[in-house]
Amino acid sequence: MQMNQFITRRHLVGGLVLSFTLALSGCALEKPAPKTSDVHACQVGSVMAQSTLYFGMSRTDGPNITQAQWQSFVNNEVTPRFRDGLTVFRARGQWLGEDGKIAREPSRALLLIYPRDDKASNAKIEKIRKIYMQQFHQESVMRVDSSSCVSF
Repeated sequence: MQMNQFITRRHLVGGLVLSFTLALSGCALEKPAPKTSDVHACQVGSVMAQSTLYFGMSRTDGPNITQAQWQSFVNNEVTPRFRDGLTVFRARGQWLGEDGKIAREPSRALLLIYPRDDKASNAKIEKIRKIYMQQFHQESVMRVDSSSCVSF
């Protein structure tokens, strides 16, 4: 009887070790699941980078930026860098200020589409942001980047 109990325990422990080993080896052989951001297949068109920049039209040290000033900025700074095209939207920004009050500001959103991993386009975008902040005394220009399927 003691021998049967020993064999039973031995088989049980051996079975557990074997099961555990097989489970681990199965995990090691499986490829990790791809990240959804790495797998981006387009049904139509091709994957392109999309950047949206948000420009505030208010100034703390003066009057709001006028439509003529904005259009001059687009004509002189944005269009020469993105001749293939761009889109501008009127927007209204809103955020919670440090004082706990809601702050609102007229804004413009600039949508740019360009080849993914295009370092030249990224440099142009950063230059546009820097020029706007300097020219119009802004603390920041928000940038939101994503990948999109684009077809013309």
